[in-house]
Amino acid sequence: MNAKHDFVNYAGYDCARLANEQVELLVTCSVGPRILSLRFEGGENLFAEHPDAVAERPDGRLYHFIGGHRLWHAPEHMPRTYVVDDAQVEIEPLPGGLVVRQALETETGIEKIIRIELEAGAPRLVVTHTLTNRGLWPVECAPWAITQLKTGGMAILPQADEETGLLPNRSLAIWPYTDMSDPNLAWERRHILLSANLKSPFKVGFPNPRGWLAYWNQGVLFVKRAAYRPGAHYYDFGSSSECYCNQQFIELETLGPVSLLAPGDSLTHVEHWELHRVESCPCDEAGVTGLVERLALG
Repeated sequence: MNAKHDFVNYAGYDCARLANEQVELLVTCSVGPRILSLRFEGGENLFAEHPDAVAERPDGRLYHFIGGHRLWHAPEHMPRTYVVDDAQVEIEPLPGGLVVRQALETETGIEKIIRIELEAGAPRLVVTHTLTNRGLWPVECAPWAITQLKTGGMAILPQADEETGLLPNRSLAIWPYTDMSDPNLAWERRHILLSANLKSPFKVGFPNPRGWLAYWNQGVLFVKRAAYRPGAHYYDFGSSSECYCNQQFIELETLGPVSLLAPGDSLTHVEHWELHRVESCPCDEAGVTGLVERLALG
């Protein structure tokens, strides 16, 4: 069955619904661009729902996290990153998909667009993020795709596994508030495993040549993939993937390379999403490696 779309109200937000016989997602036109919900048909929303979670800007205005999936542009900076996005957005239905277009960010001159394409008959999506510089001068930035999920599950963060002999093969970016001794964190040989039951915030970033991130919760494994460009410059000590977690939500994040975006030019960052039914999540390296091989995550 081809993907279909209609309009519904969800948690007080007007949304476009995109679905096939396996999965459903809701994209709000009330604010954003935001994808508020992703679930198997008949299942629970995988995404976090926190309309009251906010960050206060220096001018006193509040940025609402809301939950779900959003598009930012790196590097993170207050208030530039936290441009208030509480205004309505334009949603254009496409065959098998949707295009969500935000009005111009007057503070930055950046226009954000998210294009969502749902594969017919399968729990797989392509999510294309576009930043366009509508301002008068070049802007150095990188596309930053952030998926906010409910806590209580397990994040699987793959590490570089290239054999380099006596030379190092990976690096990590660690934020000041990250407690590397947290018992919810397992530093395995090929994966970092994070149980999303933290009492204090945690964040880690890393170059991700394996190109995927995964999160298991309540019998569903959410996987998202993004291309990694060896030799390209990435923010946050070379991080193309990042994971942030606090008591309210966990975020899987991918970033594109740093670019100087000239007036009128665009940057595109593509993620591929997939859902898998996985009854229980392994909690050690051997079990995770077996799961990765079985699902051909790469």
